[in-house]
This record gives sequence, C-alpha cells and structure tokens, in this order.
Amino acid sequence: MTDLSAHRPAESSAPLHELIRDRWSPRVLDPKAEITDDQLRALFEAARWAPSWGNSQPARYLVGRRGDETFERIFATLTRGNKSWVAPAGALVLGIAKTRNDEGEPMPYAEYGLGLATQNLVLQAVAEGLVAHQMAGFSAEAAKAAFELPEGVEPLVAIAIGHFGDGADVDPSIVERDTKPRQRKPLSELVFGAGWGDPAF
Repeated sequence: MTDLSAHRPAESSAPLHELIRDRWSPRVLDPKAEITDDQLRALFEAARWAPSWGNSQPARYLVGRRGDETFERIFATLTRGNKSWVAPAGALVLGIAKTRNDEGEPMPYAEYGLGLATQNLVLQAVAEGLVAHQMAGFSAEAAKAAFELPEGVEPLVAIAIGHFGDGADVDPSIVERDTKPRQRKPLSELVFGAGWGDPAF
C-alpha cells in the first residue's frame, strides 16, 4: 500500500510538531482497514479534554462504524461529492454543538468549543496512525431528522476517519486531489503587528 502521507508534509516557515506537520485531509481510504475500539475511544477522549468557555464542553458527537446503521444514516446526509469517496472510511462522525444549556439558555462560544474539540480529535487521529477528513458538505437538516436531534443542538461538521489507501480502484480525479501540493497563505497575510495588514513576520 502506498502511504500517501509520506509525500505531503506541510512546508512551514518554522519547525512544527509532527502531528501538525503530517495532518491533512485525504480522500483515498483503505476499504478493508478497521478502526479499533481503543483508537476510537482515544479520539473522543482527546476531544473531551479540549478547552471550552467556562468548561461548558459544548461538543457532542455521533459515531458510526462502516457497515452499521449510524454510519449509513450519516452517509445519507453527505453531498454527492463527498459520497463519491467516503464509503471506505472506517467510521463516520457527526460533530454537534450544544448551543443551549440544560436550562435552555444560550451557550456562548459553542461553535468555537466544537471546533477546538474536533481539532483535538483530528490530531489524536494522526497520533493513532489514522486520518480524519472534516466535511462541511452535508445536510444539517437531514442529520437533525435522521437522528431526531433535540432543540438547542446544531450539527456542524461530518468527519470521515480511516486509514490511508493505495489509490487502486479509486477514481483517478480523487487520487489527483490527494497528491496535489499542499498550500497555505503565508504568515505575512495572516498575522499582523503594528496594524491591520502590517505583517508581524
């Protein structure tokens, strides 16, 4: 099996921890590889220990393994483009923000909290030898209906978790997307010093 990750480390202006350097979002996944209970537990334990406003922990997740009903229900909410590659994933996850507390009051920064927790989950996936591809391409309304989600929670991201595949029997256009050079804007466009637009680095 070709390990596509070996060809795509981040090219950075400063040394990065390998978990960050090697994290990316592949679409070529191994349809035979399984994810263990211990690996999945580690991902959600990492998410549990993310910081959140007032320790409110607004992140919630639904998880399904390839072949089970939860996987299929999450899969059904995805856009056609994501459905074209995601079936070999070992697990599908729906990330949900709890936007109201148990008294029905708004939970500040719930979306931010889910983002922090999900980044922990994704980096733990790298540590476990897995990959995690986050997707905005799904129907939140379909997810609410499929899982009968209560008021005060919002599904915000779907995540495919699996192992790198070798690209055999995969649409060449998907393999091409997974082998393009990785790009990010330079720090000079992102981090400012004396004023807006004045690069700090």
